[in-house]
Amino acid sequence: MEQVADPAEEVRGLSSAEVAERVAQGRTNDVPVRASRTLGQIVRGNVFTRINAMIAVLFGIIAVIGPMQDGLFALVIVINTLIGIVQELRAKRTLDKLAIVNAAHPRVVRDGEVVEVRPQDVVLDDVIELGQGDQVPVDGAVVAAAGLEVDESLLTGEADPVLKAPGDRVMSGSFVVAGTGRFRAAKVGRHAYAARLAEEASRFSLVHSELRSGIDRILKFITWALFPIGGLLIFSQLALGGQVGIRESLDGGQIHGPLAEALRGMVAALVSMVPEGLVLLISVAFAVGVIRLGRRKCLVQELPAIEGLARVDIVCTDKTGTLTENGMRLAEVRDLGGGVNGERTAPREVLAALAAADPRPNASLAAVGEACGGPPDWAVTATAAFSSARKWSGASFATPAGERHYVLGAPDVLAAPDSPEAAEAERIGAQGMRVLLLARSGTPVDAPEAPGTLTPVSLVVLDQRLRDDAAPTLRYFAEQGVEVKVVSGDNAASVGAVARELELPGAESPVDARELASGQGGFDDAVERTSVFGRVTPEQKRDMVRGLQKREHTVAMTGDGVNDVLALKEADIGVAMGSGSPASRSVAQIVLLDNRFATLPAVVAEGRRVIGNIERVANLFLTKTVYSMTMATIVGLLAVSYPFFPRHATLINAVTFGIPAFFLALAPNIERARPGFVARTLRLAVPAGLISGLAAVTTYLLVLGGSAMPELTDRTAVVVTLCATTLWVLLLVAKPYVWWKVVLVASMVGLLCSVLFTPQGREFFALDISDPGKLVTALVVAGVAATLITVVRLVDDRFIERAKERHDRERAAAAAERQTAGV
Repeated sequence: MEQVADPAEEVRGLSSAEVAERVAQGRTNDVPVRASRTLGQIVRGNVFTRINAMIAVLFGIIAVIGPMQDGLFALVIVINTLIGIVQELRAKRTLDKLAIVNAAHPRVVRDGEVVEVRPQDVVLDDVIELGQGDQVPVDGAVVAAAGLEVDESLLTGEADPVLKAPGDRVMSGSFVVAGTGRFRAAKVGRHAYAARLAEEASRFSLVHSELRSGIDRILKFITWALFPIGGLLIFSQLALGGQVGIRESLDGGQIHGPLAEALRGMVAALVSMVPEGLVLLISVAFAVGVIRLGRRKCLVQELPAIEGLARVDIVCTDKTGTLTENGMRLAEVRDLGGGVNGERTAPREVLAALAAADPRPNASLAAVGEACGGPPDWAVTATAAFSSARKWSGASFATPAGERHYVLGAPDVLAAPDSPEAAEAERIGAQGMRVLLLARSGTPVDAPEAPGTLTPVSLVVLDQRLRDDAAPTLRYFAEQGVEVKVVSGDNAASVGAVARELELPGAESPVDARELASGQGGFDDAVERTSVFGRVTPEQKRDMVRGLQKREHTVAMTGDGVNDVLALKEADIGVAMGSGSPASRSVAQIVLLDNRFATLPAVVAEGRRVIGNIERVANLFLTKTVYSMTMATIVGLLAVSYPFFPRHATLINAVTFGIPAFFLALAPNIERARPGFVARTLRLAVPAGLISGLAAVTTYLLVLGGSAMPELTDRTAVVVTLCATTLWVLLLVAKPYVWWKVVLVASMVGLLCSVLFTPQGREFFALDISDPGKLVTALVVAGVAATLITVVRLVDDRFIERAKERHDRERAAAAAERQTAGV
């Protein structure tokens, strides 16, 4: 296991002059720390969108034919775009500041000293030091190693760690699971193997989510629907009306005539079809979520992670560093003997030597070394670094009494199952303590057959302190219907004791993962049924996540160690602790920089708020799209003039959907999201939009009275019907009601009334309320439409409730069946 006795032995690094020379030549690791969008990319991404292109064409038409009041809808797009740019810039600043805090700093040898540098400051031929949990920043060749094992599974798919010797190649993107070493950088920057993968892994992303892909599908459909509906309106109002060829005239800054009126009607219809605020609100909701989480020292490395958090129903968490404090305290060293031919060495002296022999001790060995004082003057002849797969570490020493070999690790791995040492370790571990076995070996620790035959020396008992916030966090998840599973590499009895102290459901029956066969059907059943697992290997953690995903669960994995990396990468949402290994932080979508498990409920709640509110406002905007399509199609087929001017559409859209949606998108929301966003949204939007559109057309035909062209009173009546109907849809979508939602809806009604009942408002928006009969007709039709929409909503809610009850019964029956069947 050892290739060089001491990886810290003198390996010549670069001098300051050599570093300066390589920097001048551009031979640096020039991959940016964070591939966030630049200012130019943010501006282009918010300006050059599908929706803005649609609106720009429609505004161009109004700019030609006038009046400019009918082009107000373009001002809304300008405001939306500015808000989107400002919010994304705020989110970018938040993320970039947090990314600097989170960035790993490679240790390089320069001028004979080991110093930390930024990843982009590594230059060609730098000698870089590696330890357990470090991620390899660039490609290179090993120059010194002591038990150096590298996991390359994220690059090659090969699960087993690779033992590295001097001369062996290491690739960027791999990570160290055991041992220490140094390597010389051979490829840096974009020439490194995984440079582009690293850039993609930390990109400020607004894509690749069910939410955005669903909206994109809807927008594509709307885009293609604009052409036939717009063409139908133009054709019906000109050709079918027999008005082709009539000359247009210019008066008062606007063009009059059949073609101009037809174009205004078409623009009014198509503007309402475009959900101009929906994409903006998605971006704003995501960006505000990032900013809110950033204030809690939570780094969101991929924006879709916020959406994924809303769907999480199972959280798999490690024990050490998550439920318990990272630091440990040596509670007891229980002497078991272990002398050979009467020779005895104090166990604490051996433990001090083992701690001193490891240049990068883990938390357990660090606690042991701190408590056992200075090490004896023994020469280290061989070392075996700790790894999650072996569950032990060790060293061989040249002592005054001769060569001695010691190992320290899990008692249930090193001791015979039926031995008194194993039984005593199990008893102590059941109290929630971490127990290690110190044993003497007759075999050098770097021999292929190590650890060989062992003689127990002592039990090392470590005290693990529970985090103060662990129990409240677990209670929060239980209240929210999110199941928590503790998946740890520690002894199952010890993990179960900690879980029981935290009152985790199912903690009474911890399972030793070594008894489970990965890849079998029973394995997946046990994973779903059990809450606490011990002695879980990194590969089993990954397989557990996969098994839960196969059962249609959305899984979040939290961890801080190198043994969590595979599961973090596989989970729907990977959450790493800020104090964890660089490898775990690099693959996680979310990093808790304050190392507080209690931050996770706020993260989950933010995800639910974002996606729940977006789904809510999507109902509003798609209702508008459907009623606009309905009205435009019917009006086109009837060959009557379109009832609205574009300014009327702007008023309706702003009062009923645009302004309220902005507030609803940022409101609290704790409901866990479910798959099927598009179908669920259309369940309300389609019937509500159809009924609203039919109601508007009905009012129009009743007040038109067979006339060829509508009067302003006729147009006003249709505006009133549509506003009243869609405000009712707003009330249905805004449930459950709180005081500010009532104030919001009342404010929108007041804003509409201020337009209708003030001369300035009526003149600006071309409205006329001088005919009470037509207004009464409008309100009666709106009342009937609101009743129909309510009935549809109640029936649909009942169907959804029954489907949910049936699904819950089926899951409960399946769980009971698995429980009786056993593992």
